Amino acid sequence: MSGPQCCENPPSLSSTCGAGSVTEIGGLKAYVTGPSDSKLAILLVSDIHGFEAPKFRELADKTATVSGFHVVVPDFFYGDPFNPDKTERLVWLQSHGTDKGFEDAKLVIAALRNKGISTIGAAGFCWGGKVVVELSKSDYIQAAVLLHPSRVTVDDIKEVKAPIAILGAEFDKISPPELLKQFEEVLSTKPEVSGYVKIFPGVPHGWAVRYKDEDETAVKLAYEAHQDMLDWFTKYVQ
Repeated sequence: MSGPQCCENPPSLSSTCGAGSVTEIGGLKAYVTGPSDSKLAILLVSDIHGFEAPKFRELADKTATVSGFHVVVPDFFYGDPFNPDKTERLVWLQSHGTDKGFEDAKLVIAALRNKGISTIGAAGFCWGGKVVVELSKSDYIQAAVLLHPSRVTVDDIKEVKAPIAILGAEFDKISPPELLKQFEEVLSTKPEVSGYVKIFPGVPHGWAVRYKDEDETAVKLAYEAHQDMLDWFTKYVQ
């Protein structure tokens, strides 16, 4: 379950941030960036703060610029990201389940295929990690990255078929290092699936997209995670 750490250092949302644009894909609003004629796409599935988080869109722009991918960031929350001033977290989660996110993601992927996209990678952050691990169990995507995932289980990892990189935090109460090491053990028994687990020292859950700009170490480790994600997609999304 997404825990209190999901709410720490929340972003100031902005509907106009980023170098890309907002359009509709598969029935969902989505922030899109990168070359529209690319045959290679990356789906970024956000944490509970949604697709208008500036650092999240900045990462989407970086993914597009550095690697030339067409990057899609859907609004899986239909304009209703978690807002602690409006609702209690557990109540919000009851009406914003990852099961619905998974079904919506399949629609987005189908729409991308219809546009001529041949290969798709997906990265999930916290809430989005569960959506992406579900996608990785079939041929919906060709590569997966989980960054400080939430609600992902050992049984989920046993079913993974796509190459998967799991990037976790040392101080993560939601997916602690002990759980990530179990993921690693499972992956070691699946030689047919390329994958690895990496635990970043000294950082909390959410560090990859909710770091503080004034914290040089946090920024450095967030950028390292971004590069690990880009490297994985460059290798498997071809």
